[in-house]
Amino acid sequence: MNKKILIVDDEPNIVISLEFLMKKEGFEVAVAADGDEAMAKVASFDPDLILLDVMMPKKSGFEVCEALRANPPRPDLLIVMLTAKGRDTEVAKGLAIGADAYVTKPFSTKDLVVRVKGMLGVA
Repeated sequence: MNKKILIVDDEPNIVISLEFLMKKEGFEVAVAADGDEAMAKVASFDPDLILLDVMMPKKSGFEVCEALRANPPRPDLLIVMLTAKGRDTEVAKGLAIGADAYVTKPFSTKDLVVRVKGMLGVA
């Protein structure tokens, strides 16, 4: 069974590149453009891992992460926060509310793939 990744970002260029990259690596991919859509997609798509932007309309990535951790659909759901805000306070907040990893933009797509595969335990 393929691992499923949900990409949540309101920046179309980032979504397109991440979707292409993850599909190329053999992952099943779904996308959401804002926090509300992300919550709906988690319920319908049942991802193994979420690549979650912090700054989005409707619900921020922090709010989505908090909501998923407060009422987890699956305790093994992995959340990787993606953000241009790389200050220590933002990283600490993301990890404190339940993110499994925090990646600052701009990021190396190669490094992100390695990290995602490692977190999902796929070679």
